[in-house]
Amino acid sequence: MAEPVNLIVQDVRTQSSARVRSPDAAPVLRLFHHNIYEYGRGVRGLFLMTVSRQELELVLGKLEAQGIHHFVQELSPAKVNLFFGRPAFVAVARSFVTRPLNALTVEEDFMLGTLLGYDREQQCRRFLTRSGRGMPEELLLAAE
Repeated sequence: MAEPVNLIVQDVRTQSSARVRSPDAAPVLRLFHHNIYEYGRGVRGLFLMTVSRQELELVLGKLEAQGIHHFVQELSPAKVNLFFGRPAFVAVARSFVTRPLNALTVEEDFMLGTLLGYDREQQCRRFLTRSGRGMPEELLLAAE
């Protein structure tokens, strides 16, 4: 059985984002700003970013300033998963992301992929394959 993953509840920001900025954070910030743009346009309801703790400090303040719901899943002393988006999406993800993502059940994996906006047909195929239920013959033929 996989060990539970801790959610970070306390405020992890210890320095102002101006003092933490580094050239290494630039790509993460570009992706983060693109995700915020998509969030604002309603493209997706839930986002997941794996970031360093330093990068987390930069983006948490922005999420809080904009009132965007989020939670942080601790991965290691250096890395975290940051989930953010619409309140209902974040609440559902938080309810079952209680262990490493590779330890989710096939149903939880399907739900998370769908919430994250992944292609629904691919999610269905992944679910059928991972669940051991196999692909119906007509789906196998359609894939060729």
